[in-house]
Amino acid sequence: MSDYTGKEPLVQARNLKKYFAVPRKGMLHAVDDVSFKVYPGETLGLVGESGCGKSTIGNVVMRLHPKTGGNLLYRGKDIFTEWPDKLELCKKMQIIFQDPYSSLNPRKTVGSILSEAYVIHKYGSKEKILEAVHKICDLVELPHNLLNRFPHELDGGMRQVVGIARALSLDADFIVCDEPVSSLDVSVQARIINMLMDLQQRLGLSYLFISHDLSVVRHISNNIAIMYLGQIVETADTDVIFANAMHPYSIALLSAIPRVDAASRVSRIVLKGDVPSPMNPKPGCRFAPRCWMAREECFNENQDFVEVEPGHYVFCKYAAESREKAKTAY
Repeated sequence: MSDYTGKEPLVQARNLKKYFAVPRKGMLHAVDDVSFKVYPGETLGLVGESGCGKSTIGNVVMRLHPKTGGNLLYRGKDIFTEWPDKLELCKKMQIIFQDPYSSLNPRKTVGSILSEAYVIHKYGSKEKILEAVHKICDLVELPHNLLNRFPHELDGGMRQVVGIARALSLDADFIVCDEPVSSLDVSVQARIINMLMDLQQRLGLSYLFISHDLSVVRHISNNIAIMYLGQIVETADTDVIFANAMHPYSIALLSAIPRVDAASRVSRIVLKGDVPSPMNPKPGCRFAPRCWMAREECFNENQDFVEVEPGHYVFCKYAAESREKAKTAY
């Protein structure tokens, strides 16, 4: 993809692949030829249904999984080959996990959890580390009297605040947010999202925000990439995606958003057909078995990104016809 913004991306994936070997069956293509860019101070929302490979991308970006192919760059340097010191990279790139309970060590207090990164990186004396922990607590509005508590003594929202504080401990400038609010109540979700946006503005953070909730993604993201079965099928500015989505899957996904205003309701597109298996996928478009636009060549020929307008890429050669046909397809 060309860079129409004129800015250098902070993080860039080029044809990133992650396959898992399944005994006696072959290779599961969890992430297959994915490319995206995250710019300084901005948020890329990665959206898709469960099982499409979103979290796997986040884990590969954080080097929790090795890549199978492609390149992943941080500040123009490949994180797998040009950043030999993984600990140094951890200072720059961090992750907020989906489950705020299982991601925190139940045997350690909140204070010990937040101190751990400083101890590993030899930040300084106990007094200096405690001062840094208090500073990060103030940043996320975490009361100091909770530092002696264990994770099970906190509610889900406060546990996620601890996870956010841990991610910010070493002044990271890029954070993978792996569905950080999906397990929280709606009111708590709003608090966490607003906190993330405030921290981004104050600290100049960049986020890869992974979610299946389009309403949340719309609120926090500058750009959106929509993912289906291991591949990104459309990417553009957030407003462009919601106003002029062109890939058939994107259109179907947006039609499922609940709407309060009766005047703004649209016909919901109910996808038919079976989801193809990611195990040893055949050539052709993976959405074709469920697509109202599918033609014979869609089942046999691999697709490529089409730039329909500057910065708006669609993984479909017939995308321009999708919006009109969607109105009468169902």
